[in-house]
Amino acid sequence: MDRRKSLKAIALGSVATGLAAHGCKPGEEKPEVTDVKIHEPVKWRTDYENKILTEIKEGEDFFNEHQRETMVVLCDLILPPSEEFKSASDADVVSFIDFMAKDTESEKMQTDLKGGLMWLDHKCNTENEVVFKAATIEQQKAILDEIAYYDPEIPENERPFEVNFFSMVRNLTMSGFYTTKMGIDELGYKGNMPNVWDGVPQDVLDQHGVAYDPEWIAKCVDQSKRNIAAEWDEKGNLLT
Repeated sequence: MDRRKSLKAIALGSVATGLAAHGCKPGEEKPEVTDVKIHEPVKWRTDYENKILTEIKEGEDFFNEHQRETMVVLCDLILPPSEEFKSASDADVVSFIDFMAKDTESEKMQTDLKGGLMWLDHKCNTENEVVFKAATIEQQKAILDEIAYYDPEIPENERPFEVNFFSMVRNLTMSGFYTTKMGIDELGYKGNMPNVWDGVPQDVLDQHGVAYDPEWIAKCVDQSKRNIAAEWDEKGNLLT
């Protein structure tokens, strides 16, 4: 499995944190602190969303110790380290999956995650007499090779359980890694960047039999004036 040929889905998100500082004039008493917040809820979330987020963060982990260790091994097999790239565990992807499992209202996702981990251990015990995390890399890959490739012609609800389990974990691993700073840096993604607009290409204008008015070209497309803000008169006519 070549991890760098996998589909890299980027879903950028952020959780804002901060501290509020209050200054006082000389001689004034500092205001009494009546409510200390662990984090400052971000303005684009509702009170209900911030409440749920806090409960998820402060609640119990979804995975127990054995399950978490197995997930770390599994995610690193999906996105392994190399001399050039980091691994899933370098970005703590399992914590992301743990969060997602607690955040979702789908009991099926939660059941499938834990059921899939049980399936891995049972399969590995049957074939190698050890749990999945304790097997050799060759033994682990041999098991994953049986479930890593599904037939797209077969509807998801008709595929074997273990195939859908691996597909879900693979998607979560990719999403978790490539939405971290580490993953975004690896992609070389820089966000929206300013560019230069030189107007509609001439061949397109020719196709439609239209042309720019020289006055508009001078006011709107002349790159020497690109930093000058446009101005209009009271009737909506462009001035500069």
